[in-house]
This record gives sequence, structure tokens and C-alpha cells, in this order.
Amino acid sequence: MAAQAAAAAAQAAAAQAAQAEAAESWYLALLGFAEHFRTSSPPKIRLCVHCLQAVFPFKPPQRIEARTHLQLGSVLYHHTKNSEQARSHLEKANSVDAAKPLLRKAIQISQQTPYWHCRLLFQLAQLHTLEKDLVSACDLLGVGAEYARVVGSEYTRALFLLSKGMLLLMERKLQEVHPLLTLCGQIVENWQGNPIQKESLRVFFLVLQVTHYLDAGQVKSVKPCLKQLQQCIQTISTLHDDEILPSNPADLFHWLPKEHMCVLVYLVTVMHSMQAGYLEKAQKYTDKALMQLEKLKMLDCSPILSSFQVILLEHIIMCRLVTGHKATALQEISQVCQLCQQSPRLFSNHAAQLHTLLGLYCVSVNCMDNAEAQFTTALRLTNHQELWAFIVTNLASVYIREGNRHQEVLYSLLERINPDHSFPVSSHCLRAAAFYVRGLFSFFQGRYNEAKRFLRETLKMSNAEDLNRLTACSLVLLGHIFYVLGNHRESNNMVVPAMQLASKIPDMSVQLWSSALLRDLNKACGNAMDAHEAAQMHQNFSQQLLQDHIEACSLPEHNLITWTDGPPPVQFQAQNGPNTSLASLL
Repeated sequence: MAAQAAAAAAQAAAAQAAQAEAAESWYLALLGFAEHFRTSSPPKIRLCVHCLQAVFPFKPPQRIEARTHLQLGSVLYHHTKNSEQARSHLEKANSVDAAKPLLRKAIQISQQTPYWHCRLLFQLAQLHTLEKDLVSACDLLGVGAEYARVVGSEYTRALFLLSKGMLLLMERKLQEVHPLLTLCGQIVENWQGNPIQKESLRVFFLVLQVTHYLDAGQVKSVKPCLKQLQQCIQTISTLHDDEILPSNPADLFHWLPKEHMCVLVYLVTVMHSMQAGYLEKAQKYTDKALMQLEKLKMLDCSPILSSFQVILLEHIIMCRLVTGHKATALQEISQVCQLCQQSPRLFSNHAAQLHTLLGLYCVSVNCMDNAEAQFTTALRLTNHQELWAFIVTNLASVYIREGNRHQEVLYSLLERINPDHSFPVSSHCLRAAAFYVRGLFSFFQGRYNEAKRFLRETLKMSNAEDLNRLTACSLVLLGHIFYVLGNHRESNNMVVPAMQLASKIPDMSVQLWSSALLRDLNKACGNAMDAHEAAQMHQNFSQQLLQDHIEACSLPEHNLITWTDGPPPVQFQAQNGPNTSLASLL
């Protein structure tokens, strides 16, 4: 009996081995056919896909099934326009829930191999970050920093700590960020090693400092850090890659390629220029960054490049709307939509910003109902406090312009962004903007003394941090108040510098407003020649804005203003002509 059982077991084992060998052979055969069709000249992608799809009916082992999903996703992504199917296969290939316990086990058994231990810690922290579990990610990065210190790698210790600092900034844990960045600064300065690695650490450190200042709306205070960052990237561009490997295996990491760092520095410079109101400078650096991105994307399909591109476009779109180029802004909004169609994760991260941009565009073409719908959609999609405050501030300004239609909602919004009592974010810029919106509301209510108090607070804050656009808007609104009150001299003292600053930005709406006030002021004071010159300027600005308005509303992309749910629409119907009121422009 025992002999028979042993024989049966041997026979079963042989059958299993034969089955495994057969499975391996059919899989390799299908894989070979797929690769043959993929590399044919020209490639036969449809046949390649058929071969890979033929793997699944055999019910292969989990390892082969995951690998096939990865291969299918890659082929569909790179060779077809079927981004949804590509996404589906790539998601099936990467099961986060299955990966995390494997990574934890690997971390436990890899402590004697520093490179792999650090790499696995970084990878698990990245998975937690993708799942928005920033607390677990920060804990892992802290563990990595301590491990790197123990194995004598101050370079990788700095990488772990800087990565943790980045996540703490995302979580708004500012009390923890300050001591961490101070420690990082000391480690970076004291570390002596590969010059490119040292400078890349410095770029990482300075990028965190600059973005921290910009998040706080401190445009003037950030200038020394931004200048250091720009000098640092110039230094890196002159250094040659050192092919000598570090003696410590834990040092075998690099934050970003220097070409990516260059784009990142352009990006934070654009962010600074946008907040400060240096819009021509923002345009210049955006053009440079986008040109560099196009070159990189020909050779590199890294997702971070698409993220950089979207953020750059988001900022330049806001610049276009301010400078009176709505048609171009709308086409760039459409470009962001197309980029987000290619990547569900990109859309998930930027959906709220996309609807916010559409809301700003709707305001610029006087489609206030659509603006309200877009801002409301954006609020529903964001948990980011600063973006929330920015959207609410703009939504409140829409309700103010609409008069008495939304009084109850407006009062509720204004109470939630009350800079005198409780303001939900620490941003200096957003708090100054909230004072401006309160001043605008008081002006529309005819409470001029109250309006002046709010606007003077905006001026004080905007002058302290060189927030040029807020300064120009506050000056022209104060000038309007003094004009209504009959104080022509004081009105002129406000409107003239408002016009000068608006011309420097350049802000077309403030220029239009200022020229109308200068025309009326000079008429009232009997200055016929100056009144005629101001009237001519006003006419020129009106015509430019009107022409741009008609062009924008005639574009098929104008239909995006009705999109408030789901992924971005793929196609647009052409408009017969503008369907919005031009009264606000004239």
C-alpha cells in the first residue's frame, strides 16, 4: 500500500511538473508572438494585443496574470488611444493591498543590505502616499532616516527627512516642518560627497522652503530663498555626472535627474511670478519650462513630467485671464483636460483646480451662473484648505456681483472667510484677498467707510509682501469710492498709481476700470484734454477685451463651461457665436 501511495504521489508530482512545463511553454509561445507583432515594421499592435489577451482564458498563475496585465497596459498606453483600457490593465497589475504585506516582509529581512532596505522603505512610503495615508508614510520615512543614520549615510538620511518634510507640508503640520527643515539644512551643508548629489539635496531643501513661503502667501519674504535656488540649479547644470559609485551602498539614490530639477525650478519661479503679479516674467519662464518638457517627454514617459506640465498650465491660464487673453486661456484649459484624460491619477489630483480655472474663465466672460456651478463643483472635489479658501473668495465675489440673488449664501461664505475673526488658512495672500472681498461687498452695500477700512487693510498686507495685483485692485476700488463721495483729488491719488501698476502687470480689467475713472474724474475737474486721452484709452481696452471675448465664446472649447460632473469631455461642439452678455466689458 505504501509503495502504491508513493508511486501515486510521484505520478501526481510528475503530472504537476508536466502541467507547469506546458503552462510555461504556452505562455512563452504567446509572449513570443506578441513581441514579434509589437516589434514588426510597421508594428502590428492589434495582433500583439490579441496574443496577450489569449493568456487569460488559460487561468494562469497570479504572477503571470499580473505581468500580462502590465504588458497589455503598457502596449495600449504607448501605441493606442484607448487610455481607459490601458488604465484598467495597469491597475490590475498593481494590487496595492497585495504589495504592502510583501514589502513589509521584505523590509524585515533586508536590514543587513542597506541599499535594498532603504529602497523598500521608500517604496512602501510611496504606496501609503498614493493612498493619501500620509501619517503612515511619514512614520516610514522617519524609520528610514534613523536607519540611514545608523549605517552612516547622512546623504540618504537627508533624502528621507526631506521627503518627510514634503509630506508634512502637504499635511499643513507647520510646527513639525520648521525644526525638520532646520535639521535638513544643517545635514545638507555639512555633508561632503558627490557634488551633484550635494547640490541636488540643496535643490530639494530650497524647493521645500520656497513652496512653504508661497503657500503662506509671503511673496516678498521668499525672494532670498528663490534666488539661492536659481543659483543652485545653475551650478548643477555646469557639473558633470560622476561615474564613481559611492562607497556606502546606502548612498546609491538620487532625488531627481538634473533636467527634471531644472523644470521644477522654472515651475516654482512661475508660481512666485504669478503671485507677485509679474505676469510677463511668468510667461517667459513658462515658455522655457514647456519647451524643456517637450524635449524630455520625447525620451522620458515619467508621470512627474505630466504633473509639471499641468501645474505650469494652471498658472499660465490664470495669467492669460488677467492679461486679457481669454481665448488662449480656454485652449490651454482644454489642453489640461486632454492631459488629465490620459491619466486618471492626474485628473484625480487636479480636478478641483480644473473646475476652479473654468470658474475664473466663466467670470471673465460674464457667465455668472456657470461660474457658480464650476466653483461649487471645485469645492466638492477639494480637501485642500488653501484651494478651498481661494475658491470661496472667488465664489463670494460672484455672488456680490449678482446683487441680492444669493444674500443668505453670501453672508455665510463671508463669515467663513472673515479675516478679522477666524480665517481658515495661514496664507498672507489669501487673507489680504479676503479683506478685499469684504471691501468690495461693503462698497456694493454703500457702506463706504467700512469699505475703506477693509481696503486699507488689504493695501497694508499687499504692500508688505509685494502682492502687486491686489494692490492695484484695492487702489482702483478706493479711487472709485472717493469718486462716489465727491473727493476727486483723493480719487485721483488712488487711480493714477492703480493704472501705472496695472500697466506694469499688465492687468486688463484694472486698466479698463482705471481708464473709465480717469475719464470721469478729468471731466468732472474740467480737464478736457486729459479726459479725452483717458476716454481713448478706455475705448482701446474695451475693443481689445470685446474682440477677445467674442473669439473665446466662439471656440468649441467654450462648451466646457457646462461640464460639472465626471471625467473631462473628449469632444466639443462648435458654437455659432457668443452667447454671453458683453455689458460688463463696456
